[in-house]
Amino acid sequence: MNIQKNISLKSYNTFGIDVIAKSFVTVNSLKELKEIISKEKTIFLLSGGSNMLLTKNIENLVVHLNFKGIIVNDTEKDFVYVTAEGGENWHEFVLWCISQNYGGLENLALIPGNVGTSPIQNIGAYGVEIKDTFYQLEALEIATGKIKIFTNEACDFSYRNSVFKNELKGKYIIINVTFKLTKNNHAFNISYGDIKNHLKDIQHPTLQEIADAVISIRQSKLPDPKEIGNSGSFFKNPVIDSNSFKILQKKHSEMPHYVISESEIKIPAGWLIEQCEFKGKRFGDAGVHAKQALVLVNYGQATGKEIYSLAQKIQQKVKDEFNISLEIEVNVI
Repeated sequence: MNIQKNISLKSYNTFGIDVIAKSFVTVNSLKELKEIISKEKTIFLLSGGSNMLLTKNIENLVVHLNFKGIIVNDTEKDFVYVTAEGGENWHEFVLWCISQNYGGLENLALIPGNVGTSPIQNIGAYGVEIKDTFYQLEALEIATGKIKIFTNEACDFSYRNSVFKNELKGKYIIINVTFKLTKNNHAFNISYGDIKNHLKDIQHPTLQEIADAVISIRQSKLPDPKEIGNSGSFFKNPVIDSNSFKILQKKHSEMPHYVISESEIKIPAGWLIEQCEFKGKRFGDAGVHAKQALVLVNYGQATGKEIYSLAQKIQQKVKDEFNISLEIEVNVI
């Protein structure tokens, strides 16, 4: 393994933020990873770099996880268990599953990042979340170097959240993830408005047609990180109690919303930000995307601190206007 010094991380994060790693190493196997943590316990893990905003140089050793591989472990009549190494690109893994006629992940096409980070925030889109098909994962405990298996229940999944963002944050490195996918009698989830409209002329859509619809929708709304720096959705969609919603609805009758339960209502964060007139606004090279207000972007030379400052302005304005606290989905470092 080659530990490099003073490496720019600009090409290793989808925001394209140019910060420096004082030391940097790429690991391609579990053996190499164990060797690294046996010598250095305080490390900075870097996978696909898709869910982070870097605001400063990284003093700790940056360990870039590059594990690759996909294995079909076991099959049942209607299901198959597929394990992907943590360094596999998420979108490419979804496409591979579709090519094998394995269903369950098609709604999650084109989400940036790697397989290993997907359970951390329970990634989701268009009515589907990781937890719906997640079976288990293997993770390396940094303190001991031991491998532990986490079941779906042990991961404590919730909306854009898991045990790895809370009490176990920074304590484990996810090595691989296993999914339980359908191979027959696929249970499609195409009730989401945009997908439903895209597939309205197709009576019995295939996995590929659903994925193509998702890809088309995402491309029409979200900027490509290769063209303009971003990390997808920057904020979580807030969930408020039904009484607060009723009060807001009197003033904003057009407010879009999703009923979670009798007592909980989800409000689209993008709509709130748009109402506060941030959509399409630019502050130097930091800005809010013109097509989707939920996405903050780097037009070229913005620093992480400048983007974070913009995020804080948005949070304050939404709080002032709607008395709703927007929670940042991206990891600010």
